[in-house]
Amino acid sequence: MALQQRLQQKLQQRLSPQQIQLMKLLQVPTATLETRIKEELEENPALELDAERFEERTSTADEGETADDSLDSGQDGDDYTDVNVSDYVHDDEDEPGDYRLKDDHIPELSNDAPIPLQSGTTFYDALVEQLQVLKLSDKQQIIAEQVVGSIDEDGYLRRDTSAMVDDLAFRQNIIASIAEVEEVIALIQQFDPPGVAARDLRECLLIQLRRRPDQDAIVSLAISALTDYFDEFSKRHYDKIQKGLTITEEELKEIVQLITRLNPKPGGNSSENKAEQQYVLPDFFVYQHSGKLELTLNSRNAPELRISEGYRDMLKDYEKGAKKDKRQKEAVLFIKQKIDAAKWFIDAIRQRQQTLLLTMRAILDHQQAFFLSGDESDLRPMILKDIAQATGLDISTVSRVANSKYVQTEFGTFRLKFFFNEALSTDSGEEVSTREVKKMLGDLISGEDKQHPLSDDQLTELLQEKGYTIARRTVAKYREQLNYPVARLRREL
Repeated sequence: MALQQRLQQKLQQRLSPQQIQLMKLLQVPTATLETRIKEELEENPALELDAERFEERTSTADEGETADDSLDSGQDGDDYTDVNVSDYVHDDEDEPGDYRLKDDHIPELSNDAPIPLQSGTTFYDALVEQLQVLKLSDKQQIIAEQVVGSIDEDGYLRRDTSAMVDDLAFRQNIIASIAEVEEVIALIQQFDPPGVAARDLRECLLIQLRRRPDQDAIVSLAISALTDYFDEFSKRHYDKIQKGLTITEEELKEIVQLITRLNPKPGGNSSENKAEQQYVLPDFFVYQHSGKLELTLNSRNAPELRISEGYRDMLKDYEKGAKKDKRQKEAVLFIKQKIDAAKWFIDAIRQRQQTLLLTMRAILDHQQAFFLSGDESDLRPMILKDIAQATGLDISTVSRVANSKYVQTEFGTFRLKFFFNEALSTDSGEEVSTREVKKMLGDLISGEDKQHPLSDDQLTELLQEKGYTIARRTVAKYREQLNYPVARLRREL
């Protein structure tokens, strides 16, 4: 095959490392911003934190100045170029509708976010301490440590016995049989909290029942129900359990109450096992004074950074010198690079502040009724495109801001994407927020007769009677988003 040459013209958009860093900096939450700034201060000696000016501006803000005023003051003597974030975020990395996937207020920790660790005794340490009470041989001690190390954070032993036997043989050169490992597992299942080292939920509940001091008839019936009718119990087919055990409805009710009071996660609910703590630090504060809403940016989002005066003087001294050898030229190049990097970082922080305020102002204007009343039914339909058009930013920019930022109001702290929701039409042709429909759906489920819960078809009919044009599959989707199970699993005796 002969070689050929041809001329081809392409139009591509490539992001520089600085532009990529700017996008990452935009989506960093306030709780992580301080860590990011400290890292930059450590890496770049030409960048400094003006603590005196920051304290002065913070005290001024406490006396009534908002973050909008502090942003307009600028840095004296520094010439910065404007950076338009929307020019750098026209990628398809974020789907416009990803905010619809989750509507709760639980913060999502990014992969780079530091995880604060709790000091004290962990769940694993508590199990190891209980091992010391047992009189075990050297071989059994090694097997027990292997078993305890295989228990997950919920307290379950998910690893197969044969796999642990192989681990002991290949990693610790201990030849043990399955029976020996099972014997040690039975000893560990006597540890506290009750139910630890169970292989599945049924075994976990049975361990707790068998360890109860009051072994009466109801406990025996509960053990039989879990042993022979666990699938029926998990699916709430109580009539089959009642018929199979030949018990009265009152006895069945006592059995269900006894089992539902047991702990399904013996390790996960232990306060000593909480290695991760999730903190929500609001990025914005919205309060009303005399019927008017005031927006303030968290002062931690607006640090006072400056170029080191020492590096400025060093650069001037080097430039004034008549003769410059190779070492001096390298020093000048190093200083210029550090000063340029510091200027870029300061400008990126300032652009981040402006973008956050611009986006939050648009959300505040769109959802003004909710910020005044706190009633979810006052939320208007709003999607990313609405805020993008109001601010002139790209949809992906708005998505980055909404997915990781929080606002504190008089009615609680909310993630910004909480305010985004689709529109739904009523019989009169009026568009209402899906949040309003979800609230109405939640009220219907909360007020239903738990012995005869409403099915999705019945919920659809009730919503349609109230004027909402909605399909049954949409009701099922909203019900799942509200974490409500199907009607059969909501039934209570």
